[in-house]
Amino acid sequence: MTERAGHFILALALAAGLLTGCAQAGEDADVVRATPSGRTIPFDLYTHCGIDEARIGSTYFEAETPLSDGSGNPPPGWNNPTQHGTMTLKSETEALFTDSAGHKVKFRARPGASAPKRICS
Repeated sequence: MTERAGHFILALALAAGLLTGCAQAGEDADVVRATPSGRTIPFDLYTHCGIDEARIGSTYFEAETPLSDGSGNPPPGWNNPTQHGTMTLKSETEALFTDSAGHKVKFRARPGASAPKRICS
């Protein structure tokens, strides 16, 4: 592997870590704004109480169309408690989750949100 390829892989790994919420608490930078739109990263979407929200870096996004089985669980065909796939940041306010099962969920940022809408138990 060339030195340049090694630097590129390291940069991708760092960006992926930041997007999945691994940034240190108290950092001032907004990870979503620091990340170029169009970036796709591996993402484990929390599905335990249905598909309603995703945290990307320090930004909370809500599903355009929340999904559940009607009893607060993920719909049939979704894993519980998480679904592995990818998240693509389309812009600072839009993201798209996709997975190998064909699921697609569009998310929009919740301006000013600093916590989840609800805590799932």
